[in-house]
Amino acid sequence: MSTERTAVGAGVDAPPLPSSRPVVGGVATGTNRERTHLRRNLHRFLVGNRLNLVGVVIVGTFLVLSLAGELIAPDDPYRPAPAVELATTALQGPSWSHLLGTDEIGRDVFSRIIAGARTSLQVAVVVLTFAVAIGTAVGAISGYLGGLADELLMRLTDLFLAFPALVLAVAVAATLGRNLENTMIALSTVFWPWYARLVRAQVLSIKEREFVTAGRSIGLTPGRLLLRHILPNAVSVVIVQVTLDVGYAIAATSALSFIGLGAQVPSAEWGKMLADSRTYFPDSWWLFVFPGVALTLTIFAFNVLGDGLQDALDPRSGRR
Repeated sequence: MSTERTAVGAGVDAPPLPSSRPVVGGVATGTNRERTHLRRNLHRFLVGNRLNLVGVVIVGTFLVLSLAGELIAPDDPYRPAPAVELATTALQGPSWSHLLGTDEIGRDVFSRIIAGARTSLQVAVVVLTFAVAIGTAVGAISGYLGGLADELLMRLTDLFLAFPALVLAVAVAATLGRNLENTMIALSTVFWPWYARLVRAQVLSIKEREFVTAGRSIGLTPGRLLLRHILPNAVSVVIVQVTLDVGYAIAATSALSFIGLGAQVPSAEWGKMLADSRTYFPDSWWLFVFPGVALTLTIFAFNVLGDGLQDALDPRSGRR
């Protein structure tokens, strides 16, 4: 923002600023100030609150398991034990050979939890990519144009928000069919209105600032103003919301799978594993406990990470 104001005020004939020293009121000073502010907030994020560091570690572990799980998993998460070995390998408790036990057909639970991490990450990435893309487009157009366009787009958004989120997701998933792909479509339908509201509010605020007015005065087109100057200033809020929504997307996917509308056999999705374990609980407790712990820790970590990023990216945090 300071760069835009400086460029407008300097004029085309202004001499180039020396890069060897900061210039008061110029680009160099603004850039140094932003870098110092970023370093300070990063330090506050990692050191000021130890819970943030715990969240980073758990999220990092989740990402490693998701991306490199095949190299870590000791067994094939989908291959059942041979029929001749089923009696001795099925429903075995945690041991050195199977750290988290085995399920009813002899599959290694630890390997299936690792495979479930990848499934959860894939669902979250697809759902939030579509939700952010659609929501940002709707919110940006609505907030910038205002008037009739704003009214029509926001009433459409309100129509989706009128239904409880999980109920709407269940209805869409049940209508489209029981599989993971339709679960992604259902959750994208639920998530995008929130991003539309969020981005609209940011655009309404940012478009009234001085640097946007200056851009209009020098003839920048609405599209350039929106894409190059307004939306980049709203990105920090969207990043925080995405971080929080990763946990919500994973939880919602597991909920739909738990009631039979999401992942199907032989998927290793955590919600599906919890649903399959009900028959054997409490005798084979590991089938329920370990997927539940993985799900809980992952959601907790993303929520902590989102809260920490909200503090770190808050422009007022440096003045506290």
